[in-house]
Amino acid sequence: MRNAVITGSGHFLPENIIENDYFLNHTFFDEKGEKIQKSNQETIQKFEEITEIKSRRYAEPELQNSDMAAIAGGRALQDAGVDKETLDYVIVASNYGNISHGQGLADVMPSMSARVKNKLGIKNNACRPYDMTFGCPGFNEALILATQFIKAGLAEKILVIGSDMISRAVDPYDRTAMIFADGAGAVILENKKSDQECGVLHYLTISDNLEELDYLTNGPSLNTEYKGASKSVSMKGRKVYEYALKKVPAAMHRLIEQAGVDVKEIKKILLHQANAKMDHAMVKRFYKLNGISDAPKDIAPMTVQDFGNSSVATVPTMFDLVRKNQLGNHQFYPDDKIILASVGAGMNINALLYHFPAE
Repeated sequence: MRNAVITGSGHFLPENIIENDYFLNHTFFDEKGEKIQKSNQETIQKFEEITEIKSRRYAEPELQNSDMAAIAGGRALQDAGVDKETLDYVIVASNYGNISHGQGLADVMPSMSARVKNKLGIKNNACRPYDMTFGCPGFNEALILATQFIKAGLAEKILVIGSDMISRAVDPYDRTAMIFADGAGAVILENKKSDQECGVLHYLTISDNLEELDYLTNGPSLNTEYKGASKSVSMKGRKVYEYALKKVPAAMHRLIEQAGVDVKEIKKILLHQANAKMDHAMVKRFYKLNGISDAPKDIAPMTVQDFGNSSVATVPTMFDLVRKNQLGNHQFYPDDKIILASVGAGMNINALLYHFPAE
């Protein structure tokens, strides 16, 4: 049978580390457009208690999002030992395309994937560049699409990348700006024929696009006198939190139920890194839905504390770090089954069940 198997991975994190005290001199406004009177020290302390974020990465001024994506993609190609000219697709998940430093204007023409293909120097004109705009779950959704291409016999090798520069899309007067960060992660997905099923086993996607549509949008600055970007990330934090806590654990539960996999077979859960408190709560609720009161220790690796929320890049970056034994004691082993899950603007949720090939 045809299996969609990850044969290589790579990531890129900017070297520019932004600690929380970077925001001490910011002026924050509330949703009513009024200055927040609480001290920034108190605001930052409360923020860190809830999200656990202590630092994040911002791209250097000369870098573009497509540069980060190409670096991560090149590292995945090298890791897999795949000739770039043999790729059938380059699929890039991103929400803002390129945003030049200080401009605040999203640029998606030509497409991110076409730019990445160009930066990688891929001459093969049968290799199709494909963009995925799906909120923070974009990388997972791109992986789902790539799996469908491979399982259908339409492709043999696909480069899948998640890359975003959210630091250039935030409202500097909004406290939620402290959540977001920059980064890129990538994998090579290949067809590996085998008598036993492995690789991407099962997946599902949920899209609630009615009243949930404006939970995460691009909106004007909370400071009505701000002369910077006319549109920036606008998030209804409480709504997003409640939605995610209700829907993501249920989606993961349905995923393994449909796949016929027992929860005790799951070795790792790689959640989109948005808010540590929210992620901890989602994992706990997932296990409760499966009749287990306490989640296994170290089941869900975390990177948000050090890297912030880099949107589509969080899951593939974490995957690469764990795969290469670079994230604490977390490791993947042959025959492991893991879940990759994410939630984001739309509102969209997706979850994948991945089975590492046995040696």
